[in-house]
Amino acid sequence: MVVGKSDLKDMMEKHDLRPSKSLGQNFVVDPNTILKIIRAANIEKGEQILEIGPGLGSLTSQLSATSKVVAIELDRYLVPALEEVLNHFGKRENVEIVQEDAMKIDWQEFFAQRQGVWKMVANLPYNIATPLLVTLLENAPEIQAIYVMVQLEVGERFAASPKSKAYGIPSVKAQYWAETKVLGKVSPNVFLPVPKVDSAILQIIRKSSPPEVNYANFSRLIQTAFQHRRKMIRKSLNTLVPLANFSIAEVSPQARPEELSVTDWVKLAKTLDTAK
Repeated sequence: MVVGKSDLKDMMEKHDLRPSKSLGQNFVVDPNTILKIIRAANIEKGEQILEIGPGLGSLTSQLSATSKVVAIELDRYLVPALEEVLNHFGKRENVEIVQEDAMKIDWQEFFAQRQGVWKMVANLPYNIATPLLVTLLENAPEIQAIYVMVQLEVGERFAASPKSKAYGIPSVKAQYWAETKVLGKVSPNVFLPVPKVDSAILQIIRKSSPPEVNYANFSRLIQTAFQHRRKMIRKSLNTLVPLANFSIAEVSPQARPEELSVTDWVKLAKTLDTAK
């Protein structure tokens, strides 16, 4: 049985809970939206699910019906209500609740203790979505696919193409590691409280073999260039990239950072491997 809006309102009243704006809490309360993201994730037998920001467990309880779930929740005041929702609507025995800050987790250590194939399915807290997704792509190769609800603007950044307004650091880094796609918009009305912005379901499928490059150099170039996105890259990168390297990489030094594809950034970063 899928948890509905009235169920969650009753649970919040019972436990005297109010969504925290500072923690980016917007609980999904629409059963159709919950089922939509689960269908999109196409969870297969044996796959384990990571959920960050389970909140009151509307998505968690549905996931737990067929899968093993690790749910990471920062807000300790929500945990008793989450437990109760899982007992009433899900399979509590299939869920490990970790009361911790996902932004402070050592993911190598986390997955060393939890072997297997992983997908991430979550309604991410608004305030951590972008840095968290980049961190997981960089540090958690165990997660093969990600299906998350995020602000529409965030989803569009991760899926943006070069030369578009939304294209930036998250776009380049995410698309280095994975194939990204916005699967569809999500109305504000499916959340409690109702946010002032649209959301989206974002799909991120990890590449089996990302391009070979010194990732530290690659990341440093991107971070530096996009801090001055209106400047030509020969100016913003003048302390990092000798002018001759642009010709070697076949990248125009007059280009702005949003004009370069992931392949261009990789080629430019590779020229630093032999730079002395």
